[in-house]
Amino acid sequence: MASGFSLDGGMIPRSEKRSIDERGEPRAPAVSSTAVLEYRGRNHVVRLMNLSASGAMVIFPHVPHIGEKLRLQLLDRGQIFAQVRWVKDGRIGLSFTA
Repeated sequence: MASGFSLDGGMIPRSEKRSIDERGEPRAPAVSSTAVLEYRGRNHVVRLMNLSASGAMVIFPHVPHIGEKLRLQLLDRGQIFAQVRWVKDGRIGLSFTA
C-alpha cells in the first residue's frame, strides 16, 4: 500500500498545529544574520533564523536528507558540525553534533 510520502527530507504533514512548545531549550534570534553551510562539498551563504546551544534554523533553498551531516560556519562560534532534523518550505532545522 503506497502512501504519497518518501524519505526525501520532507516533513510528515500534521493534521493539527502544535499546541505546546516541546523544545528543550530557548531559541534566540541569530546574533549574526548569516553563516556558511557546507552542503555536499560546496559552501553556501545561508540566513540564520534562530540559534540555541544545540541547534539552528536556517533559510536554505536545497533539500538535504533528514539525518544528513553538514558543517556550519558561524561568525561568533566558528565551525560546528550539524545534522539535519527537519526540512520545510525553504528552511532546515539543524542539531549540533560533537
